[in-house]
Amino acid sequence: MVPTGGDDRQPDAEGAASRVRLDKWLWAARFFKTRTLATEAVAGGKVQVGGQRAKPSHAVRVGEILRIQRGLDEYIVAVRALSERRGPASEAALLYEETPESRQRREQLGEQRRLCHPAFPRSTGRPTKQDRRRIVRFTRRGERDE
Repeated sequence: MVPTGGDDRQPDAEGAASRVRLDKWLWAARFFKTRTLATEAVAGGKVQVGGQRAKPSHAVRVGEILRIQRGLDEYIVAVRALSERRGPASEAALLYEETPESRQRREQLGEQRRLCHPAFPRSTGRPTKQDRRRIVRFTRRGERDE
């Protein structure tokens, strides 16, 4: 008989399947492209579980409410299933259910951003040669020829 230096219990398969790390679940549910990004978001306070800040190693359980801040969008979702594996988007959508209020708020803010977009034109980058010539002509217009 080989002595074992501690607890001989096997991990409970049902208990392990009923909990998944928060960062791993966020990655599997496709809220973040990599687990590293998910871990950084959780550590940075962008993800809350039940209204409280959580650690990346928090064990997510079915039925928990998550608030996820991703860029300008905020998702409030209820966990419906657990997965440690990242699958296709159709499978990922089955892992959670977004609240109707959250979806409506995101759509309204998206519409506002879309309507405000023409008011703030984006720069096209560095000036072209033609643009530089116009700038030089404009700035030298006030100078006197000497």
